[in-house]
Amino acid sequence: SSQKACKLTEGEEPGSLQGGQQQSMHGAGHCKWFNVRMGFGFISMTSRGGTPVDPPMDVFVHQSKLHMEGFRSLREGEPLEFTFQRSPRGLESVQVTGPGGGPCLGSERRQKPKPQAPPQRWKPKGDRCYNCGGLDHHAKECGLPPQPKKCHYCQSATHMVAHCPHRPPAPCLLPQPLREDALLWTN
Repeated sequence: SSQKACKLTEGEEPGSLQGGQQQSMHGAGHCKWFNVRMGFGFISMTSRGGTPVDPPMDVFVHQSKLHMEGFRSLREGEPLEFTFQRSPRGLESVQVTGPGGGPCLGSERRQKPKPQAPPQRWKPKGDRCYNCGGLDHHAKECGLPPQPKKCHYCQSATHMVAHCPHRPPAPCLLPQPLREDALLWTN
């Protein structure tokens, strides 16, 4: 029964609905391309149910469908076996394995070098060390011993921002007194 589902006649669609269920087809091929960062790519299907496919057909593959341990990805040209279905967007893999049902090999994950710290002019204002005020690091990386607390406005160690004499006065946000006609529940 599954062999019949794998052999398509001309004009028959893979994964066509029979009895209300989507049928999975078996295929083999190789990874055409795979975007490791986005987690998807395409398989070039060269055989369907043991029958060669010429020209090869593209089958979408998502990393969640890969049979392997750890970080899931594919290497370009890697030989694969898979089951797939037709979806509104085309052919999509259901499960992808290596040859013989083994795990996929995956791509070589190269550790990207850490980017160098951008020049200080790119740092947003306020992204600074809470200990010394430096722009090139944060407090947990600060090489200085704990510094005395300072006013956030003028950097003086003699007072805090709430009592800063150099800071313009803040607008008064005290509640306004109630009007006499607003008192509804008075005697």
